[in-house]
Amino acid sequence: MASSYSCWCWFPIYFIASVALGVIAITSAIHSNSKSSPQVIPPQTHTLSTNATEALKKSGFVLMADLLHRSPPFFLPPKNSTFFAIKDSAIKNTSLPLWFLKSLLMYHTFTTKLTMQELLNKSQGTCETTLFRQKNASLTKVDTLQKTVEINHVLISNPDMFLGEEFNIHGVLGPFSSLQREVLQGGSDFIRAPTCPSFKTNSTYEVGDFKNFVEWNKVVQLLGSKGYSSFSTALHSVLEGILKDSLSFGYGSATIFAPPDVNLLHYPSTLLDRAVRIHILPQRFTYKELSSLPVRTLLKTLMHDDHLEIDGVLDFMEGVLINGIQIVKPDMFVSEKFVVHGISRAFKMAEITA
Repeated sequence: MASSYSCWCWFPIYFIASVALGVIAITSAIHSNSKSSPQVIPPQTHTLSTNATEALKKSGFVLMADLLHRSPPFFLPPKNSTFFAIKDSAIKNTSLPLWFLKSLLMYHTFTTKLTMQELLNKSQGTCETTLFRQKNASLTKVDTLQKTVEINHVLISNPDMFLGEEFNIHGVLGPFSSLQREVLQGGSDFIRAPTCPSFKTNSTYEVGDFKNFVEWNKVVQLLGSKGYSSFSTALHSVLEGILKDSLSFGYGSATIFAPPDVNLLHYPSTLLDRAVRIHILPQRFTYKELSSLPVRTLLKTLMHDDHLEIDGVLDFMEGVLINGIQIVKPDMFVSEKFVVHGISRAFKMAEITA
């Protein structure tokens, strides 16, 4: 009886030991299986780039979409930036080192967040800082009529492709820097950034500071919106030369005398340039300031050898007269950098060709 009781008293201990050994065996089997067949981790994508990559793919920028979609990301534009995606055809047949490709994408990223309209509002020649060693890229062409922009002479082919809270993406036809092998072998200076002009005028103009200059594209838009479309088109057609002079001579302000719609575009290009420039002074004059000038005061125009003359105010005609032409819409546009006055007709061609 006693021996039978002793056998039963050990039963709970045997049962617990058996369960423990079973658990250990199962755990060992699981670890063994995990070592023999490695666990597959599903690919992860950066949540910030999902919508951007979809927009890129829809527009045909598949290579750029793949680069943004990798995990960890090969490259991802930072907050408050603008990324210019390169068209597939421009890079798909090139064998670029990964280090260069990443540097190129950094050079294609402006440190400010800009829409296409904001780019169009900038002056031609404006330089923007990029992520790559703070090197600049230049807005080499800004066409407000055609609504096109070129950066380092590369056209923005797909504007506003993605406008997000963090960054914006535009598509461009090609890279902002050469992909030739000899350029890649140039060491640390393999990306050739344009030189931004420096101004040797008074101290208010700083290197690359285009905010101190007339927003000529804005002038063109304002003229077109107020019924001066002919003069607006003529000004736009010669704008590149005027902009170059503005940068070279440091024109910080302007007065524009806008004639009503007249056909200036039939003039030869050289004569058209002169016809437009004689209507612009490289100095800002409000109507009150013009009225206070003495009669016979000569006003320098953008044509260096041509001047306009103040005729003053005549008793039989309202408004200030300049070269015999009446100012009919004084102070039509007034800003810190420029003033536009509407005049009754264009200044005579004889006064330009003399």
